[in-house]
Amino acid sequence: MAQCPMCGKPVDEAAVRAATSQTAFGAREVDPAAGTRQFHDGQWYYFDRLECRTKFMAQFGTGRKP
Repeated sequence: MAQCPMCGKPVDEAAVRAATSQTAFGAREVDPAAGTRQFHDGQWYYFDRLECRTKFMAQFGTGRKP
């Protein structure tokens, strides 16, 4: 189980990656209520909510290290 780097809450990595459906063009859709992830600086970061991911990208999305 991963830990959200912004708030420290546990995040179920499998639930974040689980596809809930597909778009008309075959892209996987996931449920953001289960958490979300972001690839940054060569690794995946897992977040418990979209707000945490937004804060992370605002703070570290410019190339700074977390």
